[in-house]
Amino acid sequence: MGPTRIAYFDVDGTLTTDTSLFRFLDFYLAATGRPPRAYQQARQELKAMTAMGIPRVETNRAYFDNLAGARAADVASLARAWFQQELHHGGYFNDHAVRALRQHQENGDLTILVSGSFPALLEPIATWLGTDETWCTSPQIRNGRYTGRLSAPPMIGQRKADTVLLSASVHRADIRNCTAYGDHVSDLPMLHTTGRAVVVGGDEALRRIAQCRGWRLLPAAPLSPCRTKGA
Repeated sequence: MGPTRIAYFDVDGTLTTDTSLFRFLDFYLAATGRPPRAYQQARQELKAMTAMGIPRVETNRAYFDNLAGARAADVASLARAWFQQELHHGGYFNDHAVRALRQHQENGDLTILVSGSFPALLEPIATWLGTDETWCTSPQIRNGRYTGRLSAPPMIGQRKADTVLLSASVHRADIRNCTAYGDHVSDLPMLHTTGRAVVVGGDEALRRIAQCRGWRLLPAAPLSPCRTKGA
């Protein structure tokens, strides 16, 4: 066997064509009997935080307020049902990024998800993709229920980079032979960490950086009409 190589993938907007956190929140609120305006209100509050310049780390924390009091088993069950619905509708995955992931798998590389999303939501995605590990945000669960808080800082920004370095060390992989995939400027620390980086999608600021650094570019897959509701 040759030296270990690892491909690290952001999920939302990189492997997927939309933000799974919001797609699931829409599904979750409807499935638990909330009116449609509940999702719109939650989404607008998070958008307002972003518009005010509040860092993505903090908007990620705020997202999990929506799960406060929910039974962890119920959230996991609904996440699996949500994912099956996404597969049924089609257009959920970015075929360009998934094709790259499959190529890494065929080459014998480890494939690892590094995401600001959370375990219940990522488990069916990781199973379907056949990836090796998942590193993500950890919502706090006590007595089987979400508290609305986090157990550790969200898996965003520099924390992704630190996690990639730790993972490479654990697997005794040369970070220079590893590859990172991301779609947002918050992925830059991770993209800078590995020897190779790939930018997915149309983030203009990130694409300019990629062009300057000679990083590979992959296009964003177009959203199908049925995917516009959670935008």
